[in-house]
Amino acid sequence: MHEFDDAVLQCFLDNQEQLFPEGDVASNLEEAEAFLEESLAVVVNSVEEVWEFFEEEGIDVEGADGDEILEADEVFDIGDGRYLIVEG
Repeated sequence: MHEFDDAVLQCFLDNQEQLFPEGDVASNLEEAEAFLEESLAVVVNSVEEVWEFFEEEGIDVEGADGDEILEADEVFDIGDGRYLIVEG
């Protein structure tokens, strides 16, 4: 089980529409945590780890380079150097 701190949860709450434009999946920190746990979201510590995650998951990242991968809907920039990855 992953531990999601408040910075991660708030980031997801504030930006969830980038992945779920049809409507919010969480309306508070508790719901955000439950959703992230259910969806097996991960927190990584660098852009490199974002790349590694996508490669391990077999997600096609050909054609993306450098920080472009951070523009993927599944990637949330927590703002402290970490990234939340949520598979929609």
